[in-house]
Amino acid sequence: MAHYVVTGAAGFIGSNVVHQLIERGDTVTGIDVVNDAYDVRIKEWRLNRLRAAGLDGFERVDINDRAGLARVFDAIRSPVAGVINLAARAGVRPSVENPWLYNDSNNTGTLNLLDLCVKHGIPKFVLSSTSSLYGADNPRPYAETANTDRPMSPYAASKKAAEVMCYAYHYLHGIDATVFRYFTVYGPAGRPDMSLFRFVQWISEGRTVSVFGDGTQERDFTYVDDVARGTIAGLRNVGYEVVNLGSDEPHRLIDAVRMIEKLTGRTAQIEYSPAHKADVRASWANIDKAASVLGWRPQTNLAEGVRRMVEWYNENRTWAKDIVTGV
Repeated sequence: MAHYVVTGAAGFIGSNVVHQLIERGDTVTGIDVVNDAYDVRIKEWRLNRLRAAGLDGFERVDINDRAGLARVFDAIRSPVAGVINLAARAGVRPSVENPWLYNDSNNTGTLNLLDLCVKHGIPKFVLSSTSSLYGADNPRPYAETANTDRPMSPYAASKKAAEVMCYAYHYLHGIDATVFRYFTVYGPAGRPDMSLFRFVQWISEGRTVSVFGDGTQERDFTYVDDVARGTIAGLRNVGYEVVNLGSDEPHRLIDAVRMIEKLTGRTAQIEYSPAHKADVRASWANIDKAASVLGWRPQTNLAEGVRRMVEWYNENRTWAKDIVTGV
C-alpha cells in the first residue's frame, strides 16, 4: 500500500484513477479546483462516488496556485510515493479562444507540481498528455517517436511544453517520469464536451446532433477504465518514457452515432457543420510500447464501452439530461 497525490481527482480520467487506487488498497490525496470548464454537476457526482469508495483526503486547489499547492503538500504526513498529474485544461477548440488559460494550467501547473516533487523528495511523476500532439502529418498508427513539433492547437502546444518540462526535471533531479498520450477517452460520467457524451444525450433526448465535418473522420476511442489501469501501471520505474494509451482500433464518428442509435432505439437528427481547423482528421495509436514497457493492452472494445455509457446515462437520466454540453 502506498500514498499518492492525484490532481484532477474530480475529472473524468482522474476520478477513475483514484477509484482504482482505492480499490487496490492505496491511499490518495485528491486535488481539484472543481472549476466550471464544463458542467460542475458531473464533477460533484464523481466526487460523491469517490467519497463512497473511501476517499477522505481531498483539497480544492488550482495547480496553477503555487502557494496553495505548497500548503497541501506541506500538510501531508505520510511519505508520497508519486504524483499523478491529471489536472488540465483539455479540448482543442476552446484553446484557440483562450490559449493563456491552457498555458497556465497545463504548463505552469505541471512545473509547480514537479518543483514540489523535488522539494519533498517524491520520486515518481505521471503526466497526462494528448494524442493531439501528433498533428496532421505523421503516418498512422502514431508511434511515440513521431515528430510532435507541429502542434495544431494551443492545447497540444501546452502539453508539449509540459512533456519537455518533465524531461528537464528527470534529467536535473532524477525524477522518474511516465508521460501518457491519451487517445479520445470515453465512458460513463465522461466529459460532456466530448463527442460521445454529447451524442448519447442528444440522441436519447431527441435533440439535434451536431457533427463537425462529414462524420467519416476517425478516432481511436479508448475506454476510461483501460486508460486508468494503464495510468496506474505507469507508476513503475521507467526512467523517462512517453507512452501512448489507445485502443489501436480507430472508428468513424458516424459509426459511433449508429451504435448509440441502436442502443437507444432512436434515430439521430444530424446537422453537419464545417470541420474546425484545429481538429485532426484521424487518430490511431501504436500501443506496442505500452505493451512492452507496462504490460498494458486495452480490454474494452467500442461496442461494449458505448453500451456501458448508455446504461450509465439511463441510470442517471433525471439529471444527466440537463448537463450542459455546448455545441
